[in-house]
Amino acid sequence: MKAVLCTRFGGPDQLELADIPEPTAKAGEAIVRIKAAALNFFDMLIIAGKYQHKPPFPFSPAAEFAGVVQSVGAGVSDVAPGDRVTGWAGWGAARELIAAPATQLIKLPDALDFDRAAGLTVIYSTTLYGLRDRGQLKPGETLAVLGASGGTGLAAIEIGKVMGARVIACASSEEKLKFARAHGADETVNYATDDLRDALKRLGGARGIDVVYDPVGGAYAEPAVRSLGWEGRYLVIGFAAGEIPKIPLNLVLLKSCDIRGVLWGAWVYRDPKGQRAQMTDIVRWCAEGKLSAHVHATYPLAETAKALTAIADRKVMGKVVLHP
Repeated sequence: MKAVLCTRFGGPDQLELADIPEPTAKAGEAIVRIKAAALNFFDMLIIAGKYQHKPPFPFSPAAEFAGVVQSVGAGVSDVAPGDRVTGWAGWGAARELIAAPATQLIKLPDALDFDRAAGLTVIYSTTLYGLRDRGQLKPGETLAVLGASGGTGLAAIEIGKVMGARVIACASSEEKLKFARAHGADETVNYATDDLRDALKRLGGARGIDVVYDPVGGAYAEPAVRSLGWEGRYLVIGFAAGEIPKIPLNLVLLKSCDIRGVLWGAWVYRDPKGQRAQMTDIVRWCAEGKLSAHVHATYPLAETAKALTAIADRKVMGKVVLHP
């Protein structure tokens, strides 16, 4: 079978397209013929050796996928050959077949296509865990989303609206903000031209911002914390800007606010039942049209490097999907 392989740490152009043996299902596993595999920003970090997890060589990028179950190993009863599924494996989906734990697969309704289903797990489950479990977002509260046109930011806008929040989308261009408004944002801030703190304080009013969802970090983190109201919650999702910010802790004291980490990948392993319950909600919402799972572009497997470069260049609004 065909697979995109990372054989040494580096950039997208160092990835290789190779023929490798097909996998066989071990106990508890299912073999899925991949119809679509979704890429994320952290795939750039994984292949560069800059992520917290460093898979042994050779490995394939792409953490999430959708396809059809081809076979199952001993002890598997939740899925069967022929089932349409979406799944998450950490890495390894940029290939034609994948062996995955059956417990990490969710059946798909016929109304949900493979391209959109492939990109559901990481961004939407991270966001639902962040907003519902860690952020405790309540109906009527104000949610500010940084990096609002990226996959994770888009998920935060849409899930925030499903949860009844007023959503302020923050991004670096009018094109991106137009995209955010089309997906439900109530207000927008262009932090390339406007002062983020002043804009959020104006839009937050006397109460301030209740929750900040930040997958960007860098220079935007401190002004976002300063915009929080009393007992607000600042959610640390990631550092797409490349810089890990240093927050003055007096801000936390003066606002009696919280800075809360959202390490979804670790939570999945600690609470697999909770993750499956979340994905059941997410798949249903997507099939009902409440979540767009917007696909920015699709690429053949041989153009994985081109797809990753588009993500690195901040050209993507929504998800990028590979077709094996």
